Amino acid sequence: QVQLVESGGGLVQPGGSLRLSCAASGFTFTMYVMRWYRQAPGKERELVAAIPVAGGSTNYADSVKGRFTISRDNVKNTVYLQMNSLKPEDTAVYYCNADHLFSRRAYWGQGTQVTVSS
Repeated sequence: QVQLVESGGGLVQPGGSLRLSCAASGFTFTMYVMRWYRQAPGKERELVAAIPVAGGSTNYADSVKGRFTISRDNVKNTVYLQMNSLKPEDTAVYYCNADHLFSRRAYWGQGTQVTVSS
């Protein structure tokens, strides 16, 4: 059974930090590019960050560059999103996505809410 389980969301004040985790199971984690997306109320889902199988060259949305860091642990089958200097506009549901290297197969987590507010 394929599962992507996000955790680590919550309420944080502006300028604060959160670390999201996404634990994967039921598929070969090292065959998948991992991404974090987010969706704010009334807005389309947007790509936040991506990391290839072996780590290394990560990609970020312009709005989070310098503040967010994506990483993965291929032993623990987990991808992380370290979010620093959080802003109210970062408020959204954050989703973990696994995208197969050589096919259209993809999986999504259930999402975790991040709210940045004073």
